Amino acid sequence: MQDQYSTIQAAGAQVVAVAVAPLADVVNMCTRTPISFPVLADEDHQVAEAYGIYNLSGDGLAAPTVIVIDTDGRVIWSRVASSTSDPVSTAEIVAQLP
Repeated sequence: MQDQYSTIQAAGAQVVAVAVAPLADVVNMCTRTPISFPVLADEDHQVAEAYGIYNLSGDGLAAPTVIVIDTDGRVIWSRVASSTSDPVSTAEIVAQLP
């Protein structure tokens, strides 16, 4: 998502990543890999569960997902990927922006 960030930001949107991982792991990842957008730690997977993307494969992980939320807080589009090798294109994300 980092390589797509400037295009999404230029379209007037913000990117926020949510990692189902302990805070220390998220901090370590962000230290090793420079990321320009906020990354939140969902240690107890409440966010992933609320969006219905936790443990879909029975592996105890959140499915790679892009969710577009409008300024009123409504989900207006989402795509759940089958794996991390099935990324959503920038064009697909930008096309969903209000």
